[in-house]
Amino acid sequence: MAVDPASTGASLLLPAIIILPVAAMLLAFLLGERRTVLTALAVTPIGAALAAAIAYVVWRDDRALVYVIGGWSPPLGVALRADGFSAAMLVTAALIISVTGLFAVGLFGVNKGERECRTSFAFWTLLLALWAAINGVFLGWDLFNLYVALEMLTFAAVPLVCLDGRAATLAAALRYLLFALFGSALYLLGATLLYGAYGALDIGLLSSQVRPEAAAWVALAAMTAGLLAKTALFPLHLWLPPAHAGAPPPASAMLSALVVKASFFLVLRLWLNLAPSQMSEVAAQLLAILGAGAIVFGSVLALRQARLKLLIAYSTVAQIGYLFLIFPLAVGTHPWAASAWVGGAMQAVSHAFAKAAMFLSAGLIAQALGHDRIAEFRGLGRVAAPAVLAFALGGVSLMGLPPSGGFTAKWLLLTAAIESGQWIWVLVMAAGGLLAAGYVYRVIAPALEPATNIPPAPPASISSGGVALALVLSMTAILLGFAPTEFSRLVLVGAPGAKTEFVR
Repeated sequence: MAVDPASTGASLLLPAIIILPVAAMLLAFLLGERRTVLTALAVTPIGAALAAAIAYVVWRDDRALVYVIGGWSPPLGVALRADGFSAAMLVTAALIISVTGLFAVGLFGVNKGERECRTSFAFWTLLLALWAAINGVFLGWDLFNLYVALEMLTFAAVPLVCLDGRAATLAAALRYLLFALFGSALYLLGATLLYGAYGALDIGLLSSQVRPEAAAWVALAAMTAGLLAKTALFPLHLWLPPAHAGAPPPASAMLSALVVKASFFLVLRLWLNLAPSQMSEVAAQLLAILGAGAIVFGSVLALRQARLKLLIAYSTVAQIGYLFLIFPLAVGTHPWAASAWVGGAMQAVSHAFAKAAMFLSAGLIAQALGHDRIAEFRGLGRVAAPAVLAFALGGVSLMGLPPSGGFTAKWLLLTAAIESGQWIWVLVMAAGGLLAAGYVYRVIAPALEPATNIPPAPPASISSGGVALALVLSMTAILLGFAPTEFSRLVLVGAPGAKTEFVR
């Protein structure tokens, strides 16, 4: 799977989508704090257009798009590569960052006549850095450059957790940082071992050289353990709930929707693109067991939470688990592998939109009530009906109810599990759906009851623009259930193993 060094005009889109947010971040430092908001908002639609163009080219040509930096082919040079899955994630990241950026104007914007605020400047520059790092992860094809992108992502995400400077959020950010640095050290150790054993860091070159031997097992095990810590997969999830729940709503939305997906994406790269099939089949079952534990454990803990943002954060722990069920179902060239791959891609995308919508909705609810204590939500529908609706629509996708994207994703994974005879994963997904219904019901049921002690909210207490943005995200998660066959065709471009025919 060596990289074709031929570069086309379209391949220049790959470095452009990484350079754009970096250039905007540097420009923000030159223009000053007051223009940082305008700079960030100006580049987000351009980045979304670049992501859409990359996805279109990959879909049109039915092959991965490759750019070789400087014209030097690996192993001497470094390649960027966009296959169908990475193209879909680039579009998802661009859209979510664009919407959450607009939402954040109400919290981190600087109005005319107001004093400039370092918190505002920090948020917008960190948003741009996070976006550049995520794009680097989705396009990276070199293990060391992926390490650089991961580190950039960590040092952009951690400060977003503690922007308010409170002791609780500082403690959560520090715990996140320690887990992330531990994960980075293990990842770098594994990459070093692979380079020492095979003399290459390019994933395409390594895939033709790695053998099921001790050096490869140790290296891939170390890298996987590090990435699982960054993904917050059970039982390495301890840092995620306090970090995501304590961050400002737009930061929580990006952290839960995108940041944890980056390290999961690299686990996919390691075991389904790099490792030989003999190794992938062994690792797949262990990864799926951890995913099943995350689904059950995260859902049960979500049911027990007293605060809305903590409930959503533990829900993220649970929903991450579904992503790891792709491993035992998509390994090899079996007839069901294509369904599993498309289902996993749909789960990653639909969860991103649903979870971003739910965190933004939680911020709007807290804005209306002054708190997010679920026990005091009786009559919430009278105060913040649109925010409750956006939360409920996101919950529909998490539960896997039709016609949402979550339903399509879980149906495809269930179909693959049944066709492959792996019934244990069917039971796990069914239990996860029921538990998700339980914790979503915990919020919606009291919100729809008659109000008791909640006074009507003044018209200005909830941003109408913020409500509209949350609804856009939640409706996107629902409408993904109607995604045409072209979505399946896109995410199967460059999929590992033989590309089998997929029919919706």
